[in-house]
Amino acid sequence: MSPASTGASTVVGAVSVAVDPVPVPAVPDGRMEPGGPGYRRMSFALFLAGVATFALLYSTQALLPLVSGEFGVTASAASWTVAAATGGLALFVLPMSALSERFGRRAVMTGSLAVAVGVGLVVPFAPSLPVLVALRAVQGAALAGLPASATAYLAEEVRPRALVTAIGLFVAGNSVGGMSGRVITGWVAQEWGWRVAVGVIGVVAVGCAVAFRLLLPSPRHFVAGSLRPGVLVRTVREHLGNPLLRRLYAIGALFMTVFGGVYTVIGYRLTEAPFSLPQGVVGSIFLVYLVGTVSASGAGRLVGRLGRRGALYLAGGTTAAGLLLSLTDSLGAVLAGLVLITAGFFAGHAVASSAVSKTASRGRAQAAALYQSAYYIGSSAGSTAGAMAFHAGGWGGTVTVGLTAVAGVVAITVAGSRAAARA
Repeated sequence: MSPASTGASTVVGAVSVAVDPVPVPAVPDGRMEPGGPGYRRMSFALFLAGVATFALLYSTQALLPLVSGEFGVTASAASWTVAAATGGLALFVLPMSALSERFGRRAVMTGSLAVAVGVGLVVPFAPSLPVLVALRAVQGAALAGLPASATAYLAEEVRPRALVTAIGLFVAGNSVGGMSGRVITGWVAQEWGWRVAVGVIGVVAVGCAVAFRLLLPSPRHFVAGSLRPGVLVRTVREHLGNPLLRRLYAIGALFMTVFGGVYTVIGYRLTEAPFSLPQGVVGSIFLVYLVGTVSASGAGRLVGRLGRRGALYLAGGTTAAGLLLSLTDSLGAVLAGLVLITAGFFAGHAVASSAVSKTASRGRAQAAALYQSAYYIGSSAGSTAGAMAFHAGGWGGTVTVGLTAVAGVVAITVAGSRAAARA
């Protein structure tokens, strides 16, 4: 039995590392599972971390028309308040994952949340758009310690058969955070402006961060790794050399390109003719994120019935149907389209991210970090490309960007099916 499984000390290089026992009763092999001791606490803690992450990361997205109005800039310029945050996360997620391999998942997640919520309380006082964009980039870089560390923590502490469900719950927290952040900011901004709205999100994130730290069980199966650059480079090279992981990284990026583009631009579309909705109502549109909560948490059952590739085909088809439906000038049809886009995206993301954690046998934090990096690069690309396409060709341009990305998901999944058949 390995030292990690007994709670004893282990040696990594020349460093002796003590593995702390989990402070709650454990199942026989020490890993948590639904219904078992500690699982509910762990799930709720990571759910709250997901809420805080997405609420902070996308806190300005529903407010972009107001940001454009205050600073006198176009939609594509204002979209950088979103792209800078997701880009900062994409750039720093790999270095942060290396820190999590050395100092522990829980420590890195806690530190990341602390810095991100601190910056979140400063963001409302940004005097200009360049300062706002810079603060958002710092906030995104701080949040980089959450996604990869969380999925690595789950891969180590949860039984393999429950991993897709556990990661689905974390992704569901992302959807709730994204939804609540946009709904809250929409109504608050309508009364008091976008600065107060962003400040409220910062305060909510403080509460989530404190509860997360108090609830998350200490890791039982973590074994510290090395911070030596050569070790990190070899691990990254190994992951990028795996064809399955490369396909999963591309799928995550393409799904997020769709999602980032649609939700960056939808506020502009709904506040303009023929809809001309007020800011509070536009913010409430993001209640459709609740659909993502359901589809993400049900991803495990979906994979059980259809297999991973079947689930990805269904997620891509659902997303494409939503994009096409949103082209009409009927508000009901646009809302139905957003429901389908959201359901397809969150299901596809949960399936792909959990497959990364199951595929990587070692260096899970780096494997997850590479996925998250690709994922948030897709978000930045989607936000920028979607806004530019909207400026050039209206909503139809944004939908074209989304459909192109979905076609990429399908093509990559087909390639994976053929590779599996050959093998």
